[in-house]
Amino acid sequence: MLELKDVHTYYGNIHALKGISLKVEKGEIVTLIGSNGAGKSTTLRTIQGINRPRSGSILLEGEALEKLPPHEIALRGVAQSPEGRMIFPRMTVMENLEMGAYARKDKSGFDEDLERVFNLFPRLKERINQKGGTLSGGEQQMLAMGRALMARPRILLLDEPSMGLSPILVELIFEIIQTINKEGTTILLVEQNALMALSIANRGYVIQTGEIVLTDTASKLKANEMVRKSYLGIE
Repeated sequence: MLELKDVHTYYGNIHALKGISLKVEKGEIVTLIGSNGAGKSTTLRTIQGINRPRSGSILLEGEALEKLPPHEIALRGVAQSPEGRMIFPRMTVMENLEMGAYARKDKSGFDEDLERVFNLFPRLKERINQKGGTLSGGEQQMLAMGRALMARPRILLLDEPSMGLSPILVELIFEIIQTINKEGTTILLVEQNALMALSIANRGYVIQTGEIVLTDTASKLKANEMVRKSYLGIE
């Protein structure tokens, strides 16, 4: 479904992504793990068109995305729940969800997807008229994911969905990610909690200083000595 081929992205003169190549097949959960500053979020921002790659190609089911602006990429079925949630704090829960569907033309599908979001995140339905900025951290994460789902994406980019959450909420969020995937949404997951990410993913990539250094099935990555020492905290 999604393929990056030899993607190079810069911040000014800083070479952030140094020839990234990865694939996400339809129906998969693929995780990208690495330390802070390795290039995980930059990879997602490059896919979304927020950072324009200097060279390389990004293909969504064969269609080139790398020269398209972010709103065109969103229209083609790529949605992101960004790091730090980035909800609209002065808008209500409902208004935030409506923003996720701003580009959609199918009015009938809106109600259907709104019901899906409320089934996944019942807390959001309870807070429907509450301003986003007054929600707890976990509720804001649910809102960010719900807003992305309102675009009815073909592929969902999740950037650090567990950041700052309690262990109980982390487990809940990861259960919901699996449910979203089982309902038919392909997922590319960036996550600092590598153990949780590899527990639900089909495959994974390890990124270090802007380069992919390892790729394998999630189960084999969990057993890999370098991954266990560097990212799982297991000697």
